[in-house]
Amino acid sequence: MQRLQLNIRGLVQGVGFRPHVYKLATSLGLSGFIRNDAYGVHIEIQGAQCQHFLESLQQTLPPLAKIETLSQKNSVIKKDEAHFTIENSDSGTISSKIPADAALCQACLQDLFDPQSRFYQYPFISCTDCGPRYTLAQQLPYDRNHTSQSKFDRCLDCHQAYHDPNNRRYHTETIACRHCGPTFSHSIDDIAAAIIEGKIVALKSLGGYQLICNARHTDTLQKLRKNKLRPHKPFALMVLNTSTAAQWVDCPEIAKDILNSPAKPIVLLPKKNNFLPNEIAPGLNKLGIMLAYTPLHYLLFHALLGIPVGHTWLQQKNDWVLAVTSANISEIPLIKDNDEAYQHLQTMADLIVTCDRDIVSAIDDSVAQLIHHKPAFIRRARGYVPQAIPLPHELPCTVALGGYLKNTLCITRGNEAFVSQPVGNLNSRETIAFYHETMNHLLKILNVTPECVAHDKHPDFYSTQIATHFKVPSFAIQHHHAHLAACAVEYGLIAPALGLALDGFGLGDNNQSWGGELLCYQGTHYQHLGSLQPLLQPGGDAVIKQPWRMAVSVLFALGHQDLILKRFHHHEQAGAILTLLEKGLHCPATSSGGRLFDAASALLGLCEIADYEGHAAMLLESCVSMPKIDPQGWTISDNTLNMLPLFNTLLNCDSVEGANLFHGTFVAALLTWLEQNASLHGLKHILLGGGCFLNSVLSEHLIAGLEAKGLIPLYPRLYPPNDSGLSLGQAWVAGNKLIQKM
Repeated sequence: MQRLQLNIRGLVQGVGFRPHVYKLATSLGLSGFIRNDAYGVHIEIQGAQCQHFLESLQQTLPPLAKIETLSQKNSVIKKDEAHFTIENSDSGTISSKIPADAALCQACLQDLFDPQSRFYQYPFISCTDCGPRYTLAQQLPYDRNHTSQSKFDRCLDCHQAYHDPNNRRYHTETIACRHCGPTFSHSIDDIAAAIIEGKIVALKSLGGYQLICNARHTDTLQKLRKNKLRPHKPFALMVLNTSTAAQWVDCPEIAKDILNSPAKPIVLLPKKNNFLPNEIAPGLNKLGIMLAYTPLHYLLFHALLGIPVGHTWLQQKNDWVLAVTSANISEIPLIKDNDEAYQHLQTMADLIVTCDRDIVSAIDDSVAQLIHHKPAFIRRARGYVPQAIPLPHELPCTVALGGYLKNTLCITRGNEAFVSQPVGNLNSRETIAFYHETMNHLLKILNVTPECVAHDKHPDFYSTQIATHFKVPSFAIQHHHAHLAACAVEYGLIAPALGLALDGFGLGDNNQSWGGELLCYQGTHYQHLGSLQPLLQPGGDAVIKQPWRMAVSVLFALGHQDLILKRFHHHEQAGAILTLLEKGLHCPATSSGGRLFDAASALLGLCEIADYEGHAAMLLESCVSMPKIDPQGWTISDNTLNMLPLFNTLLNCDSVEGANLFHGTFVAALLTWLEQNASLHGLKHILLGGGCFLNSVLSEHLIAGLEAKGLIPLYPRLYPPNDSGLSLGQAWVAGNKLIQKM
């Protein structure tokens, strides 16, 4: 006979952990109790099978649960205790966690299409293993009265299921049925009929409104692009299952695993054929695929397929493909409220489908891709936020404010970092309001008080300007230092490392425009080792949306002034741009890697005017068939990597040959540069960061090349390599700077 006290931290609230423990303890004839406390759960178990309980507990966790720490100690045996019970949650200071939203699980999917289930065809079905969490949570502890589900009183059946430890929906805070739960404004039949007729539907989904239409209707897609003022940016595709996805894209087993995971992200996969309209992803060789993830999505496919009976249809291949995109106006956040939907979406959608359950935190779909046989984020959002990223050691509570583009916030608590969903670009009143809403919400649910603040060095960023409002020490963290620090955090790297940062822009030392930097990463400090050869940016920031200007800059640098008007005479400003370059007026220099991609794309005739961020680079990447190397395509002098010789060769290439040469030569040049510096400084680990590493061709071949040279490439996997990861790196550097000052 033994009695143990167990204190467990991790993802153990709102994920079915207590009923799991109850069933396990009861099956082993143990007495005692479990209750949620401020840090996770507290368990006391008594009996002869305590050690068996400990072994089984960690091997049979619920799908969404995760134990991070488990401490135990012996306790005094209680002679009169006969049963194991689930006690009410402790009150007091909260430092537990809210789980991320999870896609509909297989058990609920079976109930959804079982005529004998009381949840049959109910579009808000959920259980302890699935359903909304973060998007509905107002504060901790994660109890029903702290969610937007609280306004729906449970019926008797749901009340009994909620309080029955043997029921799969025990303490499911979102438990509801058609007698007591939320409802949609339109029937499934109405929604399906609209899509079949070629209409665009605005649908309130898990984290906000989506615009949905038939992806095989070219006219409808064109209408959606016109309505949304989105001429070229790709749409995601939703299908029912991976069998259907495999008709349109190459879908290896690892991709199927990601698509079917509880997060159900969008996964970027190579096109298999051209049977779908080009309007889905104009000029690109990959499609963003996701599977149905809410009950409503499954019911919609059920209706579109003619109401098949049973369950076998759920795994069968079919021809339905839906185009899905976030329902928002350009440059403002995802719409989550019904009133907003009626106000802003009338001109975008033919049918607006609302529901009477509020979304507390708007969050977009996550996007991933495969890099070197492993998943990597393009956008970390639904299904992953607010999962904690472990830190190498504890930090004072640090609030990192991110940058300007793809902004995220990061808040640390102990040895964990909580990175928000992407807020967006901080260039509109609506996005800034969402930025503050997200910050305040995270501070509330984490129940922390900031001890220091981190921000970018750029003085004009809104995120920089508000740093002084916190009345705590603030630290300006250089942009590319933050990129590499985030990568170091993920791999628990404390020792110095070589770092390569490639992106569009970050303010460097002496107010220079950086974006292709080689650094020696040293934790709270860095040593700048080298840069890409700077190029002039005629017109300054105008080059970002007009890649042809960077092509003109390259031609000018190569001494091909005669080709500038010949190649770009159709741009009215071409002559004026040439004059700016000749006079050295309003042409700030940049070492940006992103601008190299822009110049190559424009010179090869792929993208002269960019419709969205990364447009030119993505079109260039999509032309690659087999990277090739021009051995004379670069020079290295004074640790400056000059890619201009390559552009002389590109002048006589078609788009495919040019894309192959650009990617292959750039990778070869970077490998040479990195190998030289790694040898010189005695470093083996290579940190990789910056938005250019979203390019799968660049990343794949660079990682493989570094490994072949005996170096250790560290590529971001827990967060995107672009500016969405800045806040994580900022928090790590600033928190450690504060420790050093203490």
